[in-house]
Amino acid sequence: MVKKISLLGATGSVGENTIAVVMAHPDKFKINSLSFYQNVKKGRELIRLLQPKMVAVGTQALANELSLEFPNVIFTYGVEGLSEIVALPEIDIVLTAVSGSVGLLPTLTAIELGKTIALANKETLVMAGSIVTDLARRKNVQLLPVDSEHSAIFQCLQGERLAEVDQLMITASGGSFREKSRLELENVTLSDALKHPNWSMGQKITIDSATMMNKGLEVIEAHWLFGLDYDKIKVVLHKESIVHSMVHFVDGAVMAQMGASDMREPIQYALSYPRRIPMKQPKPFDLTTIGALHFEKMDFQRFPLLALAYESGKMGGTAPTMMNAANEIATAAFIAGEIPFLAIETYVEKAIKMENYVKHPDLTTILTVDTETRNLVKSWL
Repeated sequence: MVKKISLLGATGSVGENTIAVVMAHPDKFKINSLSFYQNVKKGRELIRLLQPKMVAVGTQALANELSLEFPNVIFTYGVEGLSEIVALPEIDIVLTAVSGSVGLLPTLTAIELGKTIALANKETLVMAGSIVTDLARRKNVQLLPVDSEHSAIFQCLQGERLAEVDQLMITASGGSFREKSRLELENVTLSDALKHPNWSMGQKITIDSATMMNKGLEVIEAHWLFGLDYDKIKVVLHKESIVHSMVHFVDGAVMAQMGASDMREPIQYALSYPRRIPMKQPKPFDLTTIGALHFEKMDFQRFPLLALAYESGKMGGTAPTMMNAANEIATAAFIAGEIPFLAIETYVEKAIKMENYVKHPDLTTILTVDTETRNLVKSWL
């Protein structure tokens, strides 16, 4: 049976790798709907290549323009459009590869309709983990992690009992500035920040890796995906990015999932789950050529946003929503050249201390706090 896929965020790095997996296995996967925001050149190429039934874009004007060019494709737009393309009755699995809070509502729509979720959008669980996981349980929908770290944990837990897990250990490369001191970070540039030593990713996630916010989001996501307390989720510095994550069991055994820095691997695992299928043209992986692997304790003073993520995760409620919203706006401001790199931390820390924190929010409250926090940080900028 060919699995029908709705791909949210087709022109990003995860989207590109997803398409590579699908094109390598046309007998197993078909992208029936997709979205892209403003990369029109690449979007046009993907429409011609994949011939989807429905496409969601950023604006109504763009949807109207493309409708004239591709009369056999249904075009929609905005966040509502994302929910429309996942709701197609033939869709089996929704891969959410969009960046930021925009992934939340279409993911909830897909869960409500009983679609399997391949989750590459951390913010969905960071903002509304309780709501998303509760709905998934009620609808008997599986959340399959696509991030390499969470996919590694998921694979290590196959056939194991969660009650026998002592710790989850999420590995971190350290990002573009892992060799720099706090003092040396004062004058770093966007160009410097985008030079990730191991992975090829989009701008926002690469900056998040440099601030270690990316790893903080992953800690919160792991809490919701695997149902473990924050005290049982550790972050370990591992510069080689060979061990993608580890699980430490109560009897002292440690299981690690290793592989090349190739996002096709966790994507393909999520799409083909519960089976494994051959990887077409895998990246070379030979431990004998690597020689040694190194692991270090995480320095929370060097990476204060990671400590803040643990704090907001333990607070729960709207604290992670506020943290995520502030980070998205501050990171965008750094990318735009409006603030220095270290100011990202300043704005996120300031936002967490605001008084609009709600302990037990519903979805409406989460979305309201998200908007309020974004507007507040923009006003500070």
